[in-house]
Amino acid sequence: MKKILVLFFCLIFHNISNAQIHEIGVFLGGSNYIGDVGKTTYVDPNKLAFGVLYKWNKSPRHSYRFSYMQSTIAANDLDSDVPARVQRGYRFENDIKEFSAGLEFNFFDFNLHEELKKKVTPYVYSGLTYFIYNELFVLNGETKFDYRSSTFAIPMIVGVKSNVFENIVLGVEVGARYTFTDNLDGSLPKNNNLEPLKFGNIHSKDWYVFTGFTITYTFGEKPCYCSD
Repeated sequence: MKKILVLFFCLIFHNISNAQIHEIGVFLGGSNYIGDVGKTTYVDPNKLAFGVLYKWNKSPRHSYRFSYMQSTIAANDLDSDVPARVQRGYRFENDIKEFSAGLEFNFFDFNLHEELKKKVTPYVYSGLTYFIYNELFVLNGETKFDYRSSTFAIPMIVGVKSNVFENIVLGVEVGARYTFTDNLDGSLPKNNNLEPLKFGNIHSKDWYVFTGFTITYTFGEKPCYCSD
């Protein structure tokens, strides 16, 4: 079994090394949260977000994308335009560390091997995200740490990118994550002893959003797109 796995990964690495083009780079921007505390604005980055990403370009129209990103998400009821939230006055911070894998689709051909030609294309990305965060609860108006936890999210990213220099691609994107938890803010603690402390809409999940720039370096031999 071990020999089969080694052979499998060797074949994958050989195909990636000799038949495709790759991108590796960084993400830098900001994050915001959407849920039961603070503002209801969908895109309003207020904390630094950063990460690294890798793309395996299978064709001029689609790529497999893998990334690691992290940020602190935060919200304060006093910043909200909802009077009931302002009166309540809750606030929180939570640390997010996410791993994501999925498919990036280009609306226009983005063939990086066409020399001296600048390419610009909008793109969308989705897949599956696994992230680590803090389970919280609110006691006497103060948000407290319960334990470290993890769950999944569905990323929905839209952006625009261009090969601004040789081997350098610059992109700008906004990416919302629909999470499988309603307790990024401490509104729905899972600990049974904290059941009376629940608040907010218990029938909707929390979201967080990363907005920023990607800068990637391209490398690898010219792929045979005609075979895809």
